[in-house]
Amino acid sequence: MASRGPSLPRITDVAALAGVSTSTASKALNDTGQLREETRERVRRAAEQLGFTPDSRGRALSSGRSYTVGLITTDSSGRFSIPIMLGAEDALSAGEMALVLCDTRDDPLREQHYLRSLVSRRVDGIIVTGRRTEAREPIDVPIPVVYAFSPSTDPADTSVIVDDHGGASSTVRHLLSLGRRRIAHVTGPATHNSARARAAATIESAGDAFVGEPMHGEWSERWGRHAVDVLLRCCGDEVDAISCGSDQIARGVCDRLRELGRSVPDDLAVTGYDNWSVMALASRPPLTTVDLELEELGRRTAQLLLDAIADNPHPGLVEMPTRLVTRESTLGT
Repeated sequence: MASRGPSLPRITDVAALAGVSTSTASKALNDTGQLREETRERVRRAAEQLGFTPDSRGRALSSGRSYTVGLITTDSSGRFSIPIMLGAEDALSAGEMALVLCDTRDDPLREQHYLRSLVSRRVDGIIVTGRRTEAREPIDVPIPVVYAFSPSTDPADTSVIVDDHGGASSTVRHLLSLGRRRIAHVTGPATHNSARARAAATIESAGDAFVGEPMHGEWSERWGRHAVDVLLRCCGDEVDAISCGSDQIARGVCDRLRELGRSVPDDLAVTGYDNWSVMALASRPPLTTVDLELEELGRRTAQLLLDAIADNPHPGLVEMPTRLVTRESTLGT
């Protein structure tokens, strides 16, 4: 007969080592009941020493929670939702909670299907995000919800957004500090909230240093290249800096300026937006840009959702700061 390996530690073993009852040990590990923090900590240390892992099904039954959170997104490419998800997972993992990702692909029917599925699975809460900053209609579910990047139209909901005004203003202040006095702005479609917000902040911050009108087009390198031709035809040598509404546009701007024999940043300084490494670091030269700090936004969103799950919601809009990242497109080599 084969010998049996050592038995796994049980909750009774943890209780014995910690010097408490089995029910107290269970409450401490499930973070329930009214226990002193020193008691909870003693039980946690005993569990760690023994290598005890609570059974997730028993944990859920004893607490009435599933210890899972759903994340609904319309961002199929993951460009924005993946860093938000990573930040949320950081915050949720501290409470030993799991996250379930659901991509709606911008399909309202698919979104409703996922919402029904998540509610039936008894998730503790839902994070809703997307690839654009336009406000969206709120979802109707009987559990806590927090909106990330794409806010809810209901001011009573909790929404966490990026401070696009502050981000765009930081690029202009940087350009002005370098002595640039004729700043143009090339950005995405005028129908996009993020493009309008970044353009408005650029105009406001640049003041008399702003040249012409904001140039709206696609979020693409192709538009960046074309915008340079239009800009140089109308403004010639007047422009000494171009702020861009995205890194894709800024990379196209740099490529076209190089083709025309214009040096970046000696002749014209260029800034991007998003700090998308695929674009910002591959650009020639690498781009000074604005980091949206999406992982931090995800962490903050998850923390607010955990508060709401604990019956301590924080309704309203939370605006998260961005970070200016300076590189060779404004500073030179």
